[in-house]
Amino acid sequence: MAVTMAEITKLRHLTSAGLMDCKKALAETNGDIEAAVEILRKKGQAVAAKREDREASEGCVLAKNDGTFAAIVALKCETDFVAKNAGFVALTQQILDAAVAAKAKSIEDVKAIVIDGRTIEALIVEEVGKTGEKMEIGAYECIEAPSTTSYNHLGNKLATIVGFSLEGVDYQVGRDVAMQVASMNPVAVDRESVPAAVVESERNVAIEKTKEEQVKKAVEVALKKAGLNPAHFDSEAHIESNITKGWITEEDAAKARVIIKETAEAKAANLPEQMIQNIATGRVNKFYKESCLMEQEFVKDATLTIGQYLEKAQKGLMVASFKRVNLNQD
Repeated sequence: MAVTMAEITKLRHLTSAGLMDCKKALAETNGDIEAAVEILRKKGQAVAAKREDREASEGCVLAKNDGTFAAIVALKCETDFVAKNAGFVALTQQILDAAVAAKAKSIEDVKAIVIDGRTIEALIVEEVGKTGEKMEIGAYECIEAPSTTSYNHLGNKLATIVGFSLEGVDYQVGRDVAMQVASMNPVAVDRESVPAAVVESERNVAIEKTKEEQVKKAVEVALKKAGLNPAHFDSEAHIESNITKGWITEEDAAKARVIIKETAEAKAANLPEQMIQNIATGRVNKFYKESCLMEQEFVKDATLTIGQYLEKAQKGLMVASFKRVNLNQD
């Protein structure tokens, strides 16, 4: 039977599939709308199965808060062209709205939410059939707190949510902190929240760096005493290069190598442990100030930390938690 434009338009409205796909599905089902819808859904499943091994590295990230609950959804796809498509962004927003309304706690919870008789997982599969690209929920984060806020960065690749310890947080204050999280990428709310393994790693790095610096200083002093320029002997590759250029002689190089080896070994064996620990502690404290949200300098006023800014805005106000999703990794 002939397929009318009215039927094609109705099917397209129901499924958002392309005109030709709708026409073919209706022709195959002799104009049966429900059967055509099922065909298009199965097509989406087939395309999704074929694309399963592809990498979904692009996508859309959106955040939303509603009272005491906030969430971020990252819907991923294969190309930036699809990621910027209005329909794809609208689907991401639809998923986010449903997740916030349901106060979903995980990706699996989100996938199981039903919208107009279909699960979100099924909606994503149908979208795969329309675009021909692999799609998946790449990330889902949520928080609950007395007050929450959200921030969507221009371009829909980065979003943040923040929970506060008190109710009634001013909108601009919340937005400022959410933007701080977006720009400065803190690892934790405060130093007590930093995982012990991270602190241990930072301290070990600080200790090794401090030891290397102390040895390097001793070597530089010894080279200068011998009448040699330390800058000419800072690496074996540099030594060879400087010999080739005629800046130092083979004799200079041989003399420097002996001084470097003997001085480095002697200094490494007699490093002042307490001084090393004190310097390492200072470096770890610097890490805390740069990486803990409450201790970070406020990007809009470097005279204040975020903690001080919040206290100034509302007495006793603190950040309870935050989440950050960035498709373009920092």
